[in-house]
Amino acid sequence: MLIQQKQEGTKGSFYVEEAGKLLAEMTYSMTGNDLMIIDHTEVSDELRGKNVGYQLVHTAVEYARANAMKILPLCPFAHSVFRKKADEFGDVLRK
Repeated sequence: MLIQQKQEGTKGSFYVEEAGKLLAEMTYSMTGNDLMIIDHTEVSDELRGKNVGYQLVHTAVEYARANAMKILPLCPFAHSVFRKKADEFGDVLRK
């Protein structure tokens, strides 16, 4: 499964699209160059149970690491992933 990213100005998303149909998306806003605020995650019914939401968060974490950013997960789903994976993702979590 290919997770793509798009960003226009301070708004962006990581998403999964197949045959022109958006199947999963996690949206974020940037505050400056070093803080990503995750505000929403949505996964279509056809991808539910396939760990796609976690993969979107993981991709954002890898992006944040590569770009020396911190993440503030305001989205309840992303927040729960950060809580469950505190040891793994704690280095990019804005406290």
